[in-house]
Amino acid sequence: MSLLGSTSAPTSRPGSGDFERDVHAVARLIPPGRVTSYGAIARYLGAARSSRMVGWAMNRALESNGTTVPAHRVVNRLGLLSGRMHFPTPNTMAERLRSEGVEIADHQVVDFSERYWDPSTEL
Repeated sequence: MSLLGSTSAPTSRPGSGDFERDVHAVARLIPPGRVTSYGAIARYLGAARSSRMVGWAMNRALESNGTTVPAHRVVNRLGLLSGRMHFPTPNTMAERLRSEGVEIADHQVVDFSERYWDPSTEL
């Protein structure tokens, strides 16, 4: 049993407002100085094939209120800052991560495996 519900079935239908709410709830749990991937959040929510939907949910979090959902802590499976173009400037995502002690080089988390936070094992 996960924090937001069983991981055997999606907490809510990917693409729905409830799914987006659940994505944002998981993102709020990512500790400062750590990062996770879109796919890790999708797997945690029981929707392993919905990493793109997680990305869209992160994008909408920035549109509505980027301060309450730490979308800068969600990167792609390789540690690339693939969502950087959706922030106020292309450097905002890296700047926020650096302010938390995360080293970034060429738009990628340098020590990704050490910084990686997997909600399926951490929660």
